[in-house]
Amino acid sequence: MSSRELFSPSQKYQLLVYHADSLFHDKEYRNAVSKYTMALQQKKALSKTSKVRPSTGNAASTPQSQCLPSEIEVKYKMAECYTMLKQDKDAIAILDGIPSRQRTPKINMMLANLYKKAGQERSSVTSYKEVLRQCPLALDAILGLLSLSVKGAEVASMTINIIQSIPNLDWLSVWIKAYAFVHTGDNTRAINTICSLEKKSLLRDNVDLLGSLADLYFRAGDNKNSILKFEQAQMLDPYLIKGMDVYGYLLAREGRLEDVENLGCRLFNISDQHAEPWVVSGCHSFYSKRYSRALYLGAKAIQLNSNSVQALLLKGAALRNMGRVQEAIIHFREAIRLAPCRLDCYEGLIECYLASNSIREAMVMANNVYKTLGANAQTLTLLATVCLEDPVTQEKAKTLLDKALTQRPDYIKAVVKKAELLSREQKYEDGIALLRNALANQSDCVLHRILGDFLVAVNEYQEAMDQYSIALSLDPNDQKSLEGLQKMEKEESPTDATQEEDVDDMEGSGEEGDLEGSDSEAAQWADQEQWFGMQ
Repeated sequence: MSSRELFSPSQKYQLLVYHADSLFHDKEYRNAVSKYTMALQQKKALSKTSKVRPSTGNAASTPQSQCLPSEIEVKYKMAECYTMLKQDKDAIAILDGIPSRQRTPKINMMLANLYKKAGQERSSVTSYKEVLRQCPLALDAILGLLSLSVKGAEVASMTINIIQSIPNLDWLSVWIKAYAFVHTGDNTRAINTICSLEKKSLLRDNVDLLGSLADLYFRAGDNKNSILKFEQAQMLDPYLIKGMDVYGYLLAREGRLEDVENLGCRLFNISDQHAEPWVVSGCHSFYSKRYSRALYLGAKAIQLNSNSVQALLLKGAALRNMGRVQEAIIHFREAIRLAPCRLDCYEGLIECYLASNSIREAMVMANNVYKTLGANAQTLTLLATVCLEDPVTQEKAKTLLDKALTQRPDYIKAVVKKAELLSREQKYEDGIALLRNALANQSDCVLHRILGDFLVAVNEYQEAMDQYSIALSLDPNDQKSLEGLQKMEKEESPTDATQEEDVDDMEGSGEEGDLEGSDSEAAQWADQEQWFGMQ
């Protein structure tokens, strides 16, 4: 290769590019950059030579010059190497060096994404718009603009000509409208619009739409429908990876750890180069109380995709539970930066503030979320959660929870917090009525367990045992339900023995007296569900 007689200058340029390409595919990115740089230097020398030496008119030289790798393509590949090395500034610099008129759609798309990541929103918007000018059906560019707060109407106007010129494209304007709602945090209208799209024959059983719908139900706190949509998407595409991290988290939260383990294994068999399999495996570890392992798996996921919100939430939650609250706060803040419309990111951060007794910071954040995302059941409950921490704002918490439950009587977090408030006030009958009403149309481990606690407080021991048993059937790993059931069984067993022996004079004394004396202690069992900031 070093012999000038062996290869011509143009062949040497080609070989350098091919060598760099092979290094790129072997993930030797620094070496690849070096070879691409050498190739560009060779191309520059080649251009000078061709200018000095006039064309001989030989037709044979034309095909050779035409098949040479494009200099612009080489710069794009260099930028890819820099992004893999997490040297985004160098990637932007190399692409910025390409004259605007010579930038292809994929170069503008990469630039737009890099500008967005660097916080250069105006430059990012310009690049996304240039992509749409060249490719009006570039859906990723549309989503990029919507994520940067460009109005849906403005984005739609950039595609109107293509929609009118191609048949069966009328769905696109509705699609843009739906994702405009998504990026403004209007989950209800986004769900309704996507549901209307899904009913159209052209988009029925569309995996991307089902995934978006599942994610929206998750953001809206409707975990049941979220899981249902994820399952539908998974059945249609067994190799689906996108969104499976959220699906795995929801399964883990419901105590379905065996399903989570199976999902993780399936995803690893598809690819271990995505964040999702690592997050799913991390959720399994987290809910198995193996926080150090969850921390490692979350870090690995972030290494593969630094924009993975679910990975940041997993790592943040693991750090918090290990007592490393300040480090956890950094991760939750980054998650908020990436997903400002996701309430679970704010919940994680507020949970950290409360864990470190920073109630003032928690209150400021909860109020900001309430104002930014609007007064819905989720934001009302989040604000009430912080108010419950301060004795001065107990009444405000009660008002907020009542508003939340008026909007959504089945919202589990609001029910749990209201039950906690009623427990403090020792209004057990009201708490029992609240929990029975919430469980009428759904079944949830935490609600059954808290109902068991309340039933103990009013001496309904047999039904309390039934509720603990139901809770354990839903989540066999729920330690508090197990403790409640074991305590009931211990106090029941001496009574059972006396009944078998028919010792009448033992009735009304002994263990029964102990049970009555344990009411105040049992009332303390009614505690809140622990939020891990990833829901």
